[in-house]
Amino acid sequence: MECLDLLFRRVSIRKFTQDDVDDEILMKILEAGNAAPSAGNLQARDFVVIRNPETKKRLAMAALKQMFIAEAPVVIVVCANYPRSMRVYGERGRLYAEQDATAAIENILLAVTALNLGAVWVGAFDEEQVSEILELPEYVRPMAIIPIGHPAENPSPRNRYPVSMLTHFEKW
Repeated sequence: MECLDLLFRRVSIRKFTQDDVDDEILMKILEAGNAAPSAGNLQARDFVVIRNPETKKRLAMAALKQMFIAEAPVVIVVCANYPRSMRVYGERGRLYAEQDATAAIENILLAVTALNLGAVWVGAFDEEQVSEILELPEYVRPMAIIPIGHPAENPSPRNRYPVSMLTHFEKW
């Protein structure tokens, strides 16, 4: 039951205290991301960890000026690594790399929650700018920017559509 409680407790946090996230905790979060399901266990995802204030500010600007990114003590950018998956699955490997990355993102968010930290999945950003800022190879796609820190807010969980509205049995 603890796992389900964790799923429903997770919320998006955009305000952080000045307290740092220590390296040991950060490694647990990254290990949780890497424990996510992966097509063929190829783990076609990579993590870029950013603590540098100037780099965080540049990422925030590339993310449509979402400045809370710069205020988090640590930011993880999760990337899809296409060749790692495409070498086995061909063109379909692009999709699998993106799925690997997004599964890792959710694991990271859940680990952050389990560790009583806060984070938010930021998907609104200029991919080209983020790739340039982080000097990503051309075969890697940034999938999410995740600012992480100690929460300075306590939002209530957001309303969700009823599952009955989203669920189709046997066919659409």
